[in-house]
Amino acid sequence: MASPENTVAFIGLGVMGYPMAVNLHAGLGPDQKLLICDVNSDAISRFKKETEGKGSVEVVNNGFEAVRAANTVITMLPDSPAVKAVYLDPQTGIISGVHSAAQSIPKPKLIMECGTIETATILEVAKASEASSSRLPAGAALSFVDAPVSGGPMGAQAGTLTFMVGANDEAAFQTAKSHLAHMGNKNSVFLCGKVGAGTAFKVINNYLSAITSLAASEALNIGVKMGLDAKLLTDVINVSGGQCWVTSQSNPVPGVQDNVPSSRGYEGGFRLELCAKVLGMGSQLAEMVGARTILDKPTLEAFKEASSDERYKGKDARVVYKWLSESERKWVLK
Repeated sequence: MASPENTVAFIGLGVMGYPMAVNLHAGLGPDQKLLICDVNSDAISRFKKETEGKGSVEVVNNGFEAVRAANTVITMLPDSPAVKAVYLDPQTGIISGVHSAAQSIPKPKLIMECGTIETATILEVAKASEASSSRLPAGAALSFVDAPVSGGPMGAQAGTLTFMVGANDEAAFQTAKSHLAHMGNKNSVFLCGKVGAGTAFKVINNYLSAITSLAASEALNIGVKMGLDAKLLTDVINVSGGQCWVTSQSNPVPGVQDNVPSSRGYEGGFRLELCAKVLGMGSQLAEMVGARTILDKPTLEAFKEASSDERYKGKDARVVYKWLSESERKWVLK
């Protein structure tokens, strides 16, 4: 039976979390165990079947059980309510489990959230973790890290994610990095500052990515409407000043690039509604710090209009290209 030192728990087997956990499991040594947890029993069954015979995998019911059995717990949760439930619930939460484990085996514990969650929630969990750590017996300790990811489902599957980490000390960051490197490039695990900084970096990155998704789609739609070759136009853009991640890595025009959402009916990417959500988080952050913005509100309106149409709802965010292409131009005469 693996000790807590040789056990890692992963909670949240969603679109991103599932392939992340698969890659984490593949990176663990033969003497290490992975614990998994999710509210979706089908995801649990699929994961167990996929990893059968490839190393030790066990199922736990909640964060309390996970942190009692593992000294490292990684979560990939969808929203603030889920984070608060998994971390802060007094009966089933991770922080309560830390206290329970410390009574019998007082050891340092590392817990980290990798989802894109509102900054206020991350700071709430960080505050609760600090308060909890101050009450632990000698030998026990608790470090909370926020480590949101960039790279989308394709990056999660390929194990090429970028992690933006907020950690209050170097030791916590190095421990986190040793696990995150199994799910991404070790050179793309960045220490961004104290806890909360990782989330701020991610929100700002998503703010820019959302706006460039619309901007790139507008530009390419102009070219296609003019009868230009979309692939050649993309090639020129990608060696010129208009180059961005959207044009080079997830082109919105179907058929320009293979194995990207636009060439699969806009399936399997970063959903339009989620893109709008994180753009809204960027707007909230801007308001919080007093930064003036111009482009967020019209982009949010565009995403809102596109996602209200059943043809585009639930699709990858780059479906705004299709929405633009199929929208009737409203001419305004002056």
